[in-house]
Amino acid sequence: FCLSRGLGDVYKRQYNFILMKKNIGIIGVWHLGCVLSSCWSSLGHKVIGFDYDSKRIENLKKNIPPIFEPGLEESISQNSEKGLLSFSDNINDLKDCDFVFLTYDTPVRDDDSSDTSILEKSVNDVKSVMKNNSVLIVSSQSPVGYCSHLRKILKSQNNTLDIAYSPENLRLGEAIFCYMNPGRIILGTADKTVEEKCISLFSEITDNILSMNLESSEMVKHGINSFLSMSIVYANNIAEICEEKGADITDVIKGIKSDDRIGTKAYLAPGIGFSGGTLGRDLKVLESANNEGSGFADLFSFIHTSNSKRKNSIVSKIKKLLGGLNGKTISVFGLTYKPGTSTLRRSLPLEIVDLLIAEGAVVNAYDPKADYSELTSKPLFKICKSIEEASENSDLMLILTEWNDFKEFDWSKTLNTVKQKYFFDTKNISDKNKLTNLGFKLITLGRKYE
Repeated sequence: FCLSRGLGDVYKRQYNFILMKKNIGIIGVWHLGCVLSSCWSSLGHKVIGFDYDSKRIENLKKNIPPIFEPGLEESISQNSEKGLLSFSDNINDLKDCDFVFLTYDTPVRDDDSSDTSILEKSVNDVKSVMKNNSVLIVSSQSPVGYCSHLRKILKSQNNTLDIAYSPENLRLGEAIFCYMNPGRIILGTADKTVEEKCISLFSEITDNILSMNLESSEMVKHGINSFLSMSIVYANNIAEICEEKGADITDVIKGIKSDDRIGTKAYLAPGIGFSGGTLGRDLKVLESANNEGSGFADLFSFIHTSNSKRKNSIVSKIKKLLGGLNGKTISVFGLTYKPGTSTLRRSLPLEIVDLLIAEGAVVNAYDPKADYSELTSKPLFKICKSIEEASENSDLMLILTEWNDFKEFDWSKTLNTVKQKYFFDTKNISDKNKLTNLGFKLITLGRKYE
């Protein structure tokens, strides 16, 4: 309509910008980068994924992603065959890109603080390659204030370059769907023209784009993850009281969520705590910001500390049930920190396994997707190939990751192999009636064990 009415070149430029397919670069092709490479090439853009890891690039050229994600391998293969997706370990190959996404997963140190060195290296290397007026979109986890620092690095090389921040919103196991169906996109910029360019690009995914300055967009990510962290810690604390007083956490949570001020989608479910580094990283950023500032925002430190104690609580419950752990055989089901992923990085189930072994327990573990090549040393637990194998001579069955494999399994197949019939489901996914009818003594979080 605007074109037919001849309302000027401005509308034509905006219209053509939306219609034209772009050259898009991706820096860092692990989980986030592979998902973005897949999604933007699926939309018809020509995408090139770069990584410093030459072996990773060689595997991707063979359509082998570095991490399991449903649908990812197939999408990479299809888009590569169409000529829309390629991979390179030469950063100069990003020279024709209109947009470059920075997607390295920001490493997390042992104390959950952010190691941003790979981000700074990437920006320093790409700044001399990017063409005039192109935009670097940071989707890596960025501590508040850091994107402004990266913007200065870009501008020092070429004043026509600029930066935007659009935090990732993925869930492992559902990442492609999450990226293509985000509900809304958070966009941080420091320049109106850059904002318009990014809105035109992201409007292919959704028209619900919340635009703000760089620091606000970084704080949105920290705010969401710290709120989710607080919800998890809160649910675990409520569950502890339920266990002591005879309340049922399932009914309690249902009642809490029935309040319109909280809602049915509230992130309230007792478990073993959060892990993986993502939530802890954002808490650490806010904790550091508080320590550098007024010192009055001390909630984030409390949340982090409370969560770190949760794994000890789980081990203590097992120890109490069995009257000690020395020489006891524990069958562990689930080692990845959440279902739908193969990664063992920063896995809380692994930390619980280590605590059990330190107390003298023998651990037989089974996970349907775990990538054991990520382990930095030989495991002290037995890696089993089936649920039945992991159940042999078990004093206690322990579910730590809520894989459907465990929810749907016929546990009667283990009755002749277990030593004792203790069944501790930390995820509350088991059918209570079925297990108790089989003679198992089911223990769940947030319910008093008789």
